[in-house]
Amino acid sequence: MDKTPIRVILADDHQVVRRGIRDFLVESGEIEVVGEAEDGEQAIELIEAHRPDVAVLDIQMPKRSGIEVVRWVREQGYPVGTLILTAYDDDPYLLAALEAGTNGYVMKTAESGEIVKAVLDVCEGKSVLDPVVVRRLMKVVAGSGEPAAPPAELTARELEVLAQTARGLTNKAIGLALGISDRTVQGHLRNIFEKLQVTNRTEAVVRAAQLGLLALPD
Repeated sequence: MDKTPIRVILADDHQVVRRGIRDFLVESGEIEVVGEAEDGEQAIELIEAHRPDVAVLDIQMPKRSGIEVVRWVREQGYPVGTLILTAYDDDPYLLAALEAGTNGYVMKTAESGEIVKAVLDVCEGKSVLDPVVVRRLMKVVAGSGEPAAPPAELTARELEVLAQTARGLTNKAIGLALGISDRTVQGHLRNIFEKLQVTNRTEAVVRAAQLGLLALPD
């Protein structure tokens, strides 16, 4: 039986850019683009109409920005993953997008396969940050002048799970790599979140890198 494709809304105010992104998303064979928007208002209308699995959003769009669309999705409580796909790695955009609750932030300079993987990961409920963005965020953290409170010590196994998480692996893939069950992986992640005082994978990876527990991705 064929796997049901991931349903995606694509929003970007440049038609040529939308066409290029749509083509390689569809060519993956795992994604169906069910609607395209050229501004934030259209994106919201399409999300309401189609309730997609993932909304891929540019930041700078007429009427409403991608960040505003993310914030609206969260306010509505819709189970729609959001992926910011942008040319901007500026601190204000990055921090505003993360604060709004986006599931992912990837640069348009990423390889097409990386963007496809980001959409798939977001659909699975994972947080995705482009390595360029992680480094940018780390500079912001380092320049904040606010030392991080020491977390509770992570166990050797939790550090192994965290390292695999930073590679963008699913719970199942982490379990296979470490020889443990999906449920055990999820339990380790809950402990990691609690000890690092974070709420998701992206925050855990950034926090661990900040504390020197984890090397930044290449």
